[in-house]
Amino acid sequence: QVQLVESGGGSVQAGGSLRLSCAASGRTISNYGMGWFRQAPGKEREFVATISQSGANTQYADSVKGRFTISRDNGKNTLYLQMNSLKPEDTAVYYCAARSTGWGSLVVAYNYWGQGTQVTVSS
Repeated sequence: QVQLVESGGGSVQAGGSLRLSCAASGRTISNYGMGWFRQAPGKEREFVATISQSGANTQYADSVKGRFTISRDNGKNTLYLQMNSLKPEDTAVYYCAARSTGWGSLVVAYNYWGQGTQVTVSS
């Protein structure tokens, strides 16, 4: 079992930055593909970014490409999401997730989820 706890959310004005962290416990995340997802009120959970087990490969949703950066520190058992140039449409609860095999954008492929952290961007 992997337990995931997100932190770093908050309120920021458009154009600002936030850095989300996801601390893992129970298992080392070096064996897991990791991802960030988000869910806005009244909408389905959507893919934001994913990173391979080694960190060598990443993939982003088109809506965040060039503004967000996913990274991981397997030694610290932590996943990160650097969010720059934030827009009001980025407002959502952000979740980190881990999957036992592979890596990628499919929500249903992820086995473990954090509780989420709220990000609110005002115009």
